[in-house]
Amino acid sequence: MGLILLEALAAGLVFILIIWWTMFSGRNKGELHDGDDEPEAGRGTTDRKPPPEA
Repeated sequence: MGLILLEALAAGLVFILIIWWTMFSGRNKGELHDGDDEPEAGRGTTDRKPPPEA
């Protein structure tokens, strides 16, 4: 019984480690906050020209 609980605890710790690693391993300073200088991918810019009028 104790061995099963120990194995479940180890699996839970590995699961938490994998979640933490995937969340924070790709960024140098952690998560991005609102108002950062870098634009987010996929968002349009505001410097587009309006369509020509007919």
